[in-house]
Amino acid sequence: MKNTIKLPAEGADRQVLADALELHELALAAKAEEKYDEALNKVVEAMRRLRDFSDFTDREFRATLALLLFELSEVHFSLKDFKQSEKELEVLFKVLEQLLREDAERFGEAHVLAMELSTRILRSRKKTLDLLAKQQINTGVLYEKVNTGVAAATDKLVESLRKAAEMMAQTGDYRGAVRFYMEAIKLAKKRTGRVTRREVKMTIDMARAMMHSRSELARARRLLQAVLPHAVALELLELEQEINSLIEKIDSDVTHEPAWRVFLERMYRSAKKNKDGEKKEAEEEKKEE
Repeated sequence: MKNTIKLPAEGADRQVLADALELHELALAAKAEEKYDEALNKVVEAMRRLRDFSDFTDREFRATLALLLFELSEVHFSLKDFKQSEKELEVLFKVLEQLLREDAERFGEAHVLAMELSTRILRSRKKTLDLLAKQQINTGVLYEKVNTGVAAATDKLVESLRKAAEMMAQTGDYRGAVRFYMEAIKLAKKRTGRVTRREVKMTIDMARAMMHSRSELARARRLLQAVLPHAVALELLELEQEINSLIEKIDSDVTHEPAWRVFLERMYRSAKKNKDGEKKEAEEEKKEE
């Protein structure tokens, strides 16, 4: 989404928006290098910075928020977390709705881009749901083979469970994803008798699914801390960085914390109040005519 933000001439609000936009640029750079977790952290940090802005009804504030919400949704789409991406788009459309009424020419392109992303998300979710149905059938067949003593079927079953868990997470069934990841990890460890790259990666993915539930955050952190030494011992630098990034995200807990929800709710109340005021003025002007 194109940056069209007009910074205030001076003051604390100018610095808030400048900091948020700088973090947005860092997020874009990270995304270009396919470092999606890093990009996610930068966007969330930028949105947290916005809470220091003095007036949530300010147009440039709302334009900046829209820019960041689009980026947040796109990063989650890149991470194949389609359900979360869709939720963020819903918020974005609410923000854009009023901006379009105020200046359709300026914000029209942003709305088109948001619609295009929405279409991509819906297509991806539908495709994933179709594949998930087939994958679950395949998993059932493999379970039968494992139960009848076909040793070679265990590795295939682990991979089938992993794929099913991944697809469940993509569609928003995070609890189901965790159950399938747990089963896959249990079978994998039983098969090899040790922790390999596969078990480390599945544990990371399971923790990522858990992070969608506030009540599971502490458990997800414990899992990540437990698997970190294995990533270090196996010299899996990329996975080690991913683990540390997720732990950092849990510790900041920005997207789940009550203050963040209060921030969005306050913004919506301010916007609604402003909208209702405009509507009342219009009605009064009509009566006078």
